[in-house]
Amino acid sequence: MKINYDSILKRNMLNVLKDILLEIKKNGLQEGHNLYICIDINNNKIKMPNWLKKNFPKEITIVIQYEYWNLKINKNSFNITLSFNDVKADLDIPFDSIISFGDTYANFGLKLMNDKNKIKKEPKTKIKNDNVIDFNKFKKN
Repeated sequence: MKINYDSILKRNMLNVLKDILLEIKKNGLQEGHNLYICIDINNNKIKMPNWLKKNFPKEITIVIQYEYWNLKINKNSFNITLSFNDVKADLDIPFDSIISFGDTYANFGLKLMNDKNKIKKEPKTKIKNDNVIDFNKFKKN
């Protein structure tokens, strides 16, 4: 059995975000906390006004701080109403569209892994023996 560490790690980091959102829903934001959430707009499950998608065609960072309404946390997404230039917009954000999130007040943040961000493994190169220096030859006895 192959262990999929990337999937396990992403699921648990998303659980951190879900717990933070549940805490915000229950108690609000206290003492200057804020939540910046960077979202990949290309996820076709995102529901937000077209004018917002046009203004941010690749990704958008939303801020949950002073003014937010109707926060609901679901199994695979969360819903929130935010104000953009004094225009309220309802957002339905699937968790698999989250790129990163953080709280600047707490100096905390997580960057989630996704297929675009995976590090490509470099092929192993063979070490040529003629390039190896044996330092034992140069040691004083």
